[in-house]
Amino acid sequence: MGKYIIGVDQSTQGTKAVLFDENGILLAREDLPHRQIINEEGWVSHDLDEIYRNTVAVIRTLINDNRIEKREVAALGISNQRESTGVWYKDGTPCAHSIVWQCSRAKDIAAELLDKGWNDYVKESTGMPLSPFFPAVKAAWFLRNCEGLSEKAENGEICFGTMDTFLLYRLTGGTVFKTDYSNASRTQLFDIRNFIWDEKICGALNIPVKCLPEVCDSDALFGMTDLEGFLENPIPVHAMLGDSHAALFGQGCLEPGMVKSTFGTGSSIMMNTGGEKLTSQVGLVTSLAWKIGGKAEYVLEGNINYTGATISWLKDDVQLIESASETETLAREANPEDTTIMVPAFTGLGAPYWNNEAQAIICGMTRLTGKKELIKAAVESIAYQISDIIFAMESDYGRKISDLRVDGGPTRNGYLMQFLSDILDRKVLVPELEEFSAIGAAYAAGISVGIYDQKTLFEKHKRMIYKPNMSDDKQQKKLGLWKEAVKLCYNRS
Repeated sequence: MGKYIIGVDQSTQGTKAVLFDENGILLAREDLPHRQIINEEGWVSHDLDEIYRNTVAVIRTLINDNRIEKREVAALGISNQRESTGVWYKDGTPCAHSIVWQCSRAKDIAAELLDKGWNDYVKESTGMPLSPFFPAVKAAWFLRNCEGLSEKAENGEICFGTMDTFLLYRLTGGTVFKTDYSNASRTQLFDIRNFIWDEKICGALNIPVKCLPEVCDSDALFGMTDLEGFLENPIPVHAMLGDSHAALFGQGCLEPGMVKSTFGTGSSIMMNTGGEKLTSQVGLVTSLAWKIGGKAEYVLEGNINYTGATISWLKDDVQLIESASETETLAREANPEDTTIMVPAFTGLGAPYWNNEAQAIICGMTRLTGKKELIKAAVESIAYQISDIIFAMESDYGRKISDLRVDGGPTRNGYLMQFLSDILDRKVLVPELEEFSAIGAAYAAGISVGIYDQKTLFEKHKRMIYKPNMSDDKQQKKLGLWKEAVKLCYNRS
């Protein structure tokens, strides 16, 4: 058997392939971006063919540039942008561009189901409130708006799926139509209690179940690929996971109560709740973490729209900085007693508030508030939003977490990480590596083919530990100011 594992992370902005050795050590990575197709109505789409070509290209380049013997590649694991939805014909040809997770073009379909009283049933079955964010109504939009597609669906001539399913379909030459439990649980078509496609929800949206993929364990042998003849001996695709779930696995959050936060454009904060399906009472959603080793486990999750995107706003829109790297120094130089609070609700408030009409706000300024104080407020807003999710998780879970594992580019900001630790009053663990979605997919694949030992694999990660260093009085005062600002933001809607 070969000794190398490749992890592919197919994300919103691009596709990366990451190479790991037999000890789980990251050796190299290759990336390719793809187009963000945005029309005059603000609809966000991706070209499925472009993404597939890029996926094959980054894997080939990774192998060639690192002079790896092709026969020594043992397996491939895939992580993917979760809710982006594609539709294609049986020969693998896309029927249309995908609808990206950010795109809300199907909001009227979601509203129709809400008006018909479907929300409680959908939330109980799938763990999530009705929303245009999820693939269910995106698939229904395709059927309503692509000529002849509804009839083809009834005849079983098309396939619906998330990006993992499409890539697998094409990588296996159209012979394998499958997804995993983590991705299925994010479609809002999957009954996470009984582990089956929910025929009632499918019926309400006129989506034939026969057009949906087979759901398999996240570490299953999904199929074999030769990368369109590049490999003499096909290799197994032996793991597939949604990107946030893969990051949870890669971070080693394998026990109930362990939590990670991935920092990107937005943030996904996820808690492993083990075999217990918790229904949130405070605005979080429930999904399947994965089914690995034959065991299904659940998560509580909260999503934030503006974390890294808040820093992009500082740079691109108000031009207070030239690069994100400046924010740490400027935040440290700001007046520590300044009380400015920023709530970056540019597109409403996400979890745990769920107010799409809320507007962004900056408040608490004085005559002495300047550029550095505004930047500090923007950086701190990221930590405040995450603290809302963590405190909500502890409320639902009934227990206090000891630490938060984080990953993503913004974790390099030491001011942000220390402030997050202070405002949470918890340890924050920052790893040396960033590519945890790809790491999680590769680790799951490596474990499943017997190359990696799960008991020792996750001990290899070195982490910087931030410990809380703020008085209780100061922490509570700051949290109080944040809550007041959120109310102002909320009440403007």
